[in-house]
Amino acid sequence: MRRYLKLMGLFAKYSLMSVMEYRINFAAGVLVEMGWMIIKLLYVAIVYRAGISIGILSPDHIMLFIGTYVMMTGFYMLYYFNFTSLPGMVQQGELDLYLVKPVSLQFYVTMRRLDFSMFLPNFVAGSILITTGWKRAGLPAGVWQVAGFLFFLLCGCLLTYSLFLLPYLLSFWILSVGGIGDITAALWDFNNMPSAIYGKWMQRIGTFLLPVFVITNFPGLFLMGRLTPGTMVWGAAAPAVFFLIARFVWKRAVRNYSSASS
Repeated sequence: MRRYLKLMGLFAKYSLMSVMEYRINFAAGVLVEMGWMIIKLLYVAIVYRAGISIGILSPDHIMLFIGTYVMMTGFYMLYYFNFTSLPGMVQQGELDLYLVKPVSLQFYVTMRRLDFSMFLPNFVAGSILITTGWKRAGLPAGVWQVAGFLFFLLCGCLLTYSLFLLPYLLSFWILSVGGIGDITAALWDFNNMPSAIYGKWMQRIGTFLLPVFVITNFPGLFLMGRLTPGTMVWGAAAPAVFFLIARFVWKRAVRNYSSASS
């Protein structure tokens, strides 16, 4: 684990060095992402102006949930382009270059490039929304609450990696995954609001079958005391379950890879 943490630090270092060589491109990327951020924040403005409540969720609670979604988007965007580049690597044989690396192929391919221009605006805006919503909603901020909130944020980050890697692994078996990329983007945006706006069956599907709600809803629900012991266990177990699934599919996919020289 220490070796991979060190490698992650090196990836981050070299990714920053790379973008700093072309600072105008980095600044342009930040500005573009900030533009998208303004569109996302319109959700908050509309909720506050209309004074909309969703069940027990006040506008302040909704701000907390949206802030969590925005922050998690930042973490996802860190390595997102590694996922989208995977189909091209498979089809063009570029994956051959990484097969002999003395490190996990999955780790190297999915984490080698980190995009901080996408991460920073989302992280900053998400932090502000979370802090503001947390305070205005009057939710407790003791050691237990903060630790639990951070724990479920971490679980959400780990689950995001495994859950959204799976669709791109289909590129080892099929030629075009453009439609799959669009579906995963729509699935991610599906949880930009609290799960309470959906029906019970949709909430169950989004919690247990395709657990996108675990990623962005569980931290806020924990603060509100709305997680049962069973759902808390699932929130902690889901990242491990889907990582094992993703790892299994990855190994099968690599065995199916024929390389460019075949």
